[in-house]
Amino acid sequence: MSYARATDGIRLHYESVGRRHGPPVLMVQGLGADKHGWDMQRLALAPRYRTVAFDNRGAGRSDKPFGIYSLEQMADDAITVLDDAGIDSAHVIGASMGGAISQIIALKYPDRVRSLTLACTACRNHPWRRELLSSWATTANERGMGAMANEAARWVIGPRSFRRAAPLFGWLGPMAMGRPTHAFVAQVRAILATDESMASELSTFAMPALVMVGNQDILTPRGDSEELADRIPHAELAVISGAAHGFMVEHASTFNRVYLDFLGRCVKAEQAATPLIATALAS
Repeated sequence: MSYARATDGIRLHYESVGRRHGPPVLMVQGLGADKHGWDMQRLALAPRYRTVAFDNRGAGRSDKPFGIYSLEQMADDAITVLDDAGIDSAHVIGASMGGAISQIIALKYPDRVRSLTLACTACRNHPWRRELLSSWATTANERGMGAMANEAARWVIGPRSFRRAAPLFGWLGPMAMGRPTHAFVAQVRAILATDESMASELSTFAMPALVMVGNQDILTPRGDSEELADRIPHAELAVISGAAHGFMVEHASTFNRVYLDFLGRCVKAEQAATPLIATALAS
């Protein structure tokens, strides 16, 4: 069990699994979720890659301080985790809120990002989504995390899975049961307080980028991903049929196939470029 120490003293839990000297992949989860939201991806990546999955402040085994959080602070936390793991740069993948954090990482620390994958996320919040997130925070404060999870479930889980597994909700259950209200609300407020002018800066990204979305995602609909792909130079857009917001769990096999293909091409391009760099330095 590994912990990194953020600049303000907060302990950040992370776990590194997979091929020890393989290309590193940093995995950033979303609102209320912890590193286990990536379990199916970590399993698929492990034979070839070194995955580093961590718990954002306010979630999982990381500290859950009272007070104000910010997504920029959580992006700095992610870099702290990379430093503690001894990793100079990584392929970064973020989902939902984690996708917003990953955009900030790529803006603030471009040299630390080998490739960028943004799943079920956006570069700005529409008024309706701001109202929705605010209502979740209000519900959590007034009625508890269980009531909030029930309210949020239909926005996160696809209709077919909702009908089939409504009593279980494998990844929403832990959110409701194990997340203190103050930490969840602090994460919501961090999302709502984010300066959305960063959307205009996405055109500066030079790293390979993949944007992924499910065509049944109603929380971060396809239009949000199309905007990201339009703003990021040379970004690829992958739309997964029948998938909703939690598609890394519900449609893990398809998600993994698309992501592994992208990662594989990125690594091949890096390997092909290495001899050219060495030749240039020698001359």
